[in-house]
Amino acid sequence: MLKREKLERNVMEIVNTDLLVPKDHLLRQIDGSVDFTRIYDLVEELYCPDNGRPSVDPVVLFKMVLIQHLYGIRSLRQTVKDIEMNIAYRWFLGYTLNEPIPHFATISYNFKQRYTPQTVEQIFTWILYEAERAGYLKPEVVFIDATHIKANANLKKKVKKAIPTAARVYEQQLRQEINADRKAHGKKPFDDDDSSGSPKEKILTQSTTDPESGVFHKGEHKQCFAYSAHTVCDRHNFVLEVEVTAGNVHDSVVFDTVYEKVTQRYPQIQVITADAGYKTPWICKRIFDDGRVPSLPYKRPVTKKGNHEWYKYVYDEYYDQILCPEYKPLSYCTTNRYGYREYKSRSYRCEKCPTRERCVGNRSGQKTVTRHVWQDYLERAEDVRHSPLGKETYALRSQTIERVFADAKEKYAMRYTPYRGLDQVSNWVRLKFAAMNLKKLAMWKFKASSSFLSSLHFFLFYIKNPVSFV
Repeated sequence: MLKREKLERNVMEIVNTDLLVPKDHLLRQIDGSVDFTRIYDLVEELYCPDNGRPSVDPVVLFKMVLIQHLYGIRSLRQTVKDIEMNIAYRWFLGYTLNEPIPHFATISYNFKQRYTPQTVEQIFTWILYEAERAGYLKPEVVFIDATHIKANANLKKKVKKAIPTAARVYEQQLRQEINADRKAHGKKPFDDDDSSGSPKEKILTQSTTDPESGVFHKGEHKQCFAYSAHTVCDRHNFVLEVEVTAGNVHDSVVFDTVYEKVTQRYPQIQVITADAGYKTPWICKRIFDDGRVPSLPYKRPVTKKGNHEWYKYVYDEYYDQILCPEYKPLSYCTTNRYGYREYKSRSYRCEKCPTRERCVGNRSGQKTVTRHVWQDYLERAEDVRHSPLGKETYALRSQTIERVFADAKEKYAMRYTPYRGLDQVSNWVRLKFAAMNLKKLAMWKFKASSSFLSSLHFFLFYIKNPVSFV
C-alpha cells in the first residue's frame, strides 16, 4: 500500500491550459464550429465607442450564458462559481487560471438592459444560418408543438381581472364566408359592425408577482402559473422558431404567428406536423391554401355518453342535408356567427323515433347537428392522416419535437424559469434553444471531420503500403 506523505497544495507551476482540455471536449468542438467574432457585428450598435469605462467583452458574456444553458446550471451566480474552478470553462472564455471572472451581476444587467429581444433573435438566427450553411437543416417537414414552463410566481398571490378578448386573425375572412353562405341560403347577412358573438371581455386569474404569466392546468399536471413555448423543429431536431406566451393561451391561437415566421424564413416547407390541438378548420384551411400539407392526428369528437356516434349523422352534399341514424333528413336552418351551419330535424318525426332517447336530449324535441363552413378542409386533413405521408410524418413526432422538449427540461433545466416578464422569459428560452442548436451543430461537425480524417489516414496508409494492405 502506498501513502502520499505530502500534499502538494501550495505549489506554483507553469501550466498550458490548452493541453489540459481534451481534444474531444464539447466546448472545444463548439469553439471550432462557428466564428464567435460575428457577435461583435451584432452588438456593435449597443455600445458607445468613446464614453464610459471599458466594458466586458460581449463574446465573453455570450459564452458565459452559453455555458449556463449547455450544462443546465440554474443561475448566473452558480455559473460564475463553476467557471472560476473549471479549467475547460476558462479555456473556452480565453481566461487564464488567475484572471478574475466577470461578476454575475454584469452578465445579468447586460442581458436584461442592453441586449434587446431583437439582439437575441439575431444570435438565434445566426446559429441557424450556420447549421443551414453546413447542410444539416431539413425544413421540408416541420413539427409544431408547445410545452409549459413554470413561472417564478406563487399561485396563492393572484387576483381576478377582466381583460379584452383578442381578435382572431381570420375574423374578417370568416365573416365574409358566413355572409356568403347565408346569402346563398336566402338568409340576411350579418352586419359588418356587429359583434362576433364572443364576449368583449373575459375574467382571468392574474398573478400579482408576474402578471404576464398565466394559469396552466392540463391533465395530471398541478395547477400553476406558467409560460408556454410554442416551438417548431425539423426532422433533425434543430429548433427553427419559438414563440413564448402566457400559459393560458391555447396552442391554436399562437399558430398564425409561429407559422408566418417559420414559413417566411423557410419557404421550402411542405408538411406541417402537429398534434390534435391544432386541428381546427382555420389552421387546415390556411395550410392547404398555401400549398402545403397538414399532418394531424385523429381528434375525438365531444359527444354525450350513450348517444348515437357522431359518424352516424351523414352529410348529403347534393341535397345539403344531414341524414340521422334512422335515415331521416335534418334540413338546413341557419349559419351562426361562429361559422357553423345548423341542421335541425322535425319534432313530429322525432316523437315516434325508436331511438329518440339516444338522439334528442332537449325539451323542444329537435335534433341539431352543426357543420362548419370550412369543414371540407378538415375532411382533406383526414385523408392526409390515412395516407402514407401522414402516417410517416406524424410517427416522427416522438423522435423530434417531443425529444426536443424532453432534452430541454431534463438536460438544460427548462422546467422552471427564474425570470419574470414575457421579454425576459422569451430571451431565456431563445438562448436555451440557441445553445441546443449550437451543441448539435458542433457535435455533427466534429463527427464529420473525425470520419474524414480516419478515411484520409486509411487512404494514405494504403498508398504507402499497398502490398501490406493486400
